[in-house]
Amino acid sequence: MKKDFELFKKEFSKWQRKFGLTGYKVYFKYEPLESFADITVTQSDMVATARLNSDVSTKEIRDARQSAKHEAIHLLLMKVEHRAKSRYIREEELDESVEELVFKLEDLIGNP
Repeated sequence: MKKDFELFKKEFSKWQRKFGLTGYKVYFKYEPLESFADITVTQSDMVATARLNSDVSTKEIRDARQSAKHEAIHLLLMKVEHRAKSRYIREEELDESVEELVFKLEDLIGNP
């Protein structure tokens, strides 16, 4: 349903901000998928496309909020994943990505 897509976009954007990922340009698509939702990222361009499956049976349980959060977490980890998969990566590049992620999580988790 279209209202699920609107909720997905809103929730994804909320988590994108919370995770400090505002440097990414994010596009949203509502189209048939193999899974309930997914995300693709071109890390070098800092561009992502978050998708929600438009072809889901009404009998299936849909949780657009949880799916949006899940895909935003993928975006949060993308830089580390991208660097880790690179064939020729310098150790300091991976260290930098991990440290950046730690700071983002530190801000998100906060103090007790």
